Amino acid sequence: MTGVDGVLLTTARLRLRRFTGDDVPHLVELDSDPEVMRFLTGGRPTPLATVRDEQLPRLLEQYDRYPGLGRWAAEDTVDGAFLGWFALDPSDDGAGPELGYRLRRAAWGRGLAAEGARALVGHAFDTPGVRRVWAQTMAVNVRSRAVLAKAGLRYVRTFHLDWADPIAGTEQGEVEYELLRVDHRSPSGPGRR
Repeated sequence: MTGVDGVLLTTARLRLRRFTGDDVPHLVELDSDPEVMRFLTGGRPTPLATVRDEQLPRLLEQYDRYPGLGRWAAEDTVDGAFLGWFALDPSDDGAGPELGYRLRRAAWGRGLAAEGARALVGHAFDTPGVRRVWAQTMAVNVRSRAVLAKAGLRYVRTFHLDWADPIAGTEQGEVEYELLRVDHRSPSGPGRR
């Protein structure tokens, strides 16, 4: 699925590639921005040890275990700058991969989240066995919800979870979006099955 250079796919402005051990500083910097983490942790950063010793090893293991799925470093196609990541996180329960993304604040407002999300949705339905792509976010995260809609996912439900340490907006719940293979349309129009 990925090329010998670890690149999964390239869009007009994004290159999505496998993470490597060299990406620890990029991930720590990304998760250190309180605005980036606002709807995830209430703005608290992810500690270096967590990124290095837990998150990155888990991500690297997924590439071989779930070919074509996982979390991908997003780089600018022009200058190679690290912009964040996009994901089709695999699930063992048959729910299909979960679409996700996290971008540096400098990349916000340029349509990159929608561009990357659309590309991964298309890739997901080119991956054998994927029948559904889904995503969740906080109901109050209107920007993320707009990206999911632009990627072709449709609102499914609002639900409430019990959090030990709730963050602002939790009281309005979480939302789930999805796109089924039978409903996916390629840019040229015909459905992909």
